[in-house]
Amino acid sequence: MKLFDVYPLFDLNFVKAKGCLLWNDKGEKYLDLYGGHAVISIGHSHPQYIKAISTQLENIGFYSNSVKIPIQEEVAELLGEISGYDNYNLFMCNSGAEANENALKLASFHTNKKKTICFTKAFHGRTAAAVAATDNKKIIAPLNETDNFIFLPFNDEKALEVTFQKNEIAAVIIEGIQGVGGVQIPNPNFLQKIRTLCDMYEAVFICDEIQSGYGRTGKFFAHQHANIQADIITVAKGMGNGFPVGGVLITPKINAKHGLLGTTFGGNYLACAASKAVLEVMKDENLIQNANVLGEYLYNQLKDEPAVKEIRYQGLMFGIELKFPCVDFRNQLLKEHHILTGNASCPNTLRILPALNVTKPELDTFIGAFKKIAQSDLVAL
Repeated sequence: MKLFDVYPLFDLNFVKAKGCLLWNDKGEKYLDLYGGHAVISIGHSHPQYIKAISTQLENIGFYSNSVKIPIQEEVAELLGEISGYDNYNLFMCNSGAEANENALKLASFHTNKKKTICFTKAFHGRTAAAVAATDNKKIIAPLNETDNFIFLPFNDEKALEVTFQKNEIAAVIIEGIQGVGGVQIPNPNFLQKIRTLCDMYEAVFICDEIQSGYGRTGKFFAHQHANIQADIITVAKGMGNGFPVGGVLITPKINAKHGLLGTTFGGNYLACAASKAVLEVMKDENLIQNANVLGEYLYNQLKDEPAVKEIRYQGLMFGIELKFPCVDFRNQLLKEHHILTGNASCPNTLRILPALNVTKPELDTFIGAFKKIAQSDLVAL
C-alpha cells in the first residue's frame, strides 16, 4: 500500500527536535519558526511535557468516556484559570476541525436555527460543516455544498447588520486572527459589533482560536484584545504541543445533556497529560509575556525593510507581506539558511509562528537571513 498523495512535501526527514531546533537524518540543524502550523507552543521535546506523557502512559493510556477521567477536570480547571473563562464548560475532542464541527452543531441545537455567518478568507477545517464555513471552493465537495453558510466581507459591519436583519441567524463564526488567510486581524470594533448583534438576535458567537489561541498573540485568546467574550471558543493546535487534541469552551448559557455531543478518543488520558503540561509550562515560564515582548522586537526589526509592504501581527503570530511573491524567498530561507517558515493563501505573505519560548538570538538568526535575502531580491528586481 502507498500513501494517498495529498501533501506537497519538502525533501526533509526530521529525526530529532529540541525547543525551536530540528535535526534531519543527515545531522543538519534547522530553525523552526513555523511550528508545524502553530502547533508547537512550548517548544519541541520540552522535558516537562515528555515527563507528563511518559508518566501517564506508564499508568494508563486510554479508556473511553464511559468512566470518570479526573485529569479532564484538571485540564478544564487550569484552562479556565489561565484563559479567564473559568465559568465556562469544556468539551474535549481530537482536532480543530472536530472542535468547529461540535461548535457549529451546538449553536444550531441551542438556537434551533440553521444559518451561520462566516467570512471571506476564512479557514475552519476540512470536514462537513467546518469546510462549508471555509472560503475555498477547491476543498468543498458537492456533498458539503449548502446554503446554511453566508459569507460576508471581512471587517464589514454594515454587511453584518443587514444580514442579521434579513435572516434567522444561528451563529457567527470567525477566527481570532485569520491564519491561512494571511494573518488578517479583525478590527476590535468589528468583533464588538458581532457580540452586540449576537446578543440582539439571540445568535451564538463562535470564535475559532485554533491557530490564534493559547497565548500566541500576547493574550490567551486573540479576541481578548477587543475586550469581548465569545459564547463558544474552539481550540486545538497549540493546546497539545503536537499531541492530537482539541477543545470547545462553552458558555454556561448553553445547557449540556447526555448524548448531545460525543467522542471516542477526545479527552483521553494522554491528550489530557499533554494539555495539562502545556498549560503548566505556559504559566511557569511566562510564555504569553514572552510572545508579547519578542513579537514587538521582531516587528521593530523588520518594519522598515524595503522589501516589506506590510506586517500584520499580534504577539508571535506574524504575516509579513512582501512586495513580491514569497515562494522563492521562503525556499531560500529553507535551503540556504535552514529556517522553516509558512505561507498563506495570499501569495506574498510569509507566516511566522514560532514556539512561544523562542529566544531573541533565534529571532536574530531569522532577521539576519531575512535582510540578506531581501537585499538580494530587491537588487534582482
